[in-house]
Amino acid sequence: MTPAAPRGLWITFEGGDGSGKTTQAERLRDELEARGRRVVRTREPGGTEVGATLRELVLHHRGDLGPRAEALLFAADRAHHVASTVRPALERGDVVIQDRYLDSSVAYQGAARALGASEVRDLSLWAVEGALPDLTVLLDLDPAEARRRLDADDKPFDRLETERAEFHERVRRAYLDLSQAEPDRFLVIDATLPPDEIAARILAEVRRRMPSLG
Repeated sequence: MTPAAPRGLWITFEGGDGSGKTTQAERLRDELEARGRRVVRTREPGGTEVGATLRELVLHHRGDLGPRAEALLFAADRAHHVASTVRPALERGDVVIQDRYLDSSVAYQGAARALGASEVRDLSLWAVEGALPDLTVLLDLDPAEARRRLDADDKPFDRLETERAEFHERVRRAYLDLSQAEPDRFLVIDATLPPDEIAARILAEVRRRMPSLG
């Protein structure tokens, strides 16, 4: 009888818009694949065909979308994404590298939209049957610097990126509160550090959690 594959590692990237999550997630994917690991690169919302439709609704729909409807759409995407993509990959022994997870909903909908952090977290945990990542990398960045980066990119903003500075300050505070509440899960990194240094710190933590990586 063939032994079951060891469970993989689930890594999520969090932080405000413009903090460099996608860049660092892709660098980590490239590094792990170069070391012979199978990697599933995904995101929320939009990591599945269903999620792509929901992503268009929650981030680019220009009509009115209430905070509770927004939170429920994110939770619906999350439930489908974990069941159809994340869990199967972990069971195969793959590394899952993901842009955003339930911490984004807690920060954006729970805190910044004032729906209640614990209520939004409970909703997401119910949707995913309690699934939490092994490691969450939080790239911490002052919202004013994040805005300068987004402006320099010269691309259209989504519904969340267009929110006022006070909204993004609340998001940042919520993320830092989450990291303090779960220090074993979070790795907090100053997003103004040189990209190579950020990547090295992330890789060091991944190697610590996955000794077989070498």
